[in-house]
Amino acid sequence: MPRKFVPLTEVSEVLGVSAAQAYALVRSGELPAIKVGGRGQWRVEVDELDAYIERMYAQTREFVGRGGDED
Repeated sequence: MPRKFVPLTEVSEVLGVSAAQAYALVRSGELPAIKVGGRGQWRVEVDELDAYIERMYAQTREFVGRGGDED
């Protein structure tokens, strides 16, 4: 059975960013997540991670479509 949630360490590996950057995405609300367990460890639903990646692809397509001008 595939996993439904992944820890932030795995999110950072998938996205190729630091753990601090993954945490910042969660804290800003850009990447929905939940806190679980007694230590309040963050978990991201795999479907939410996939949706985040798709949103970033869409934003990149728009950026490139505008000629790559900075926002």
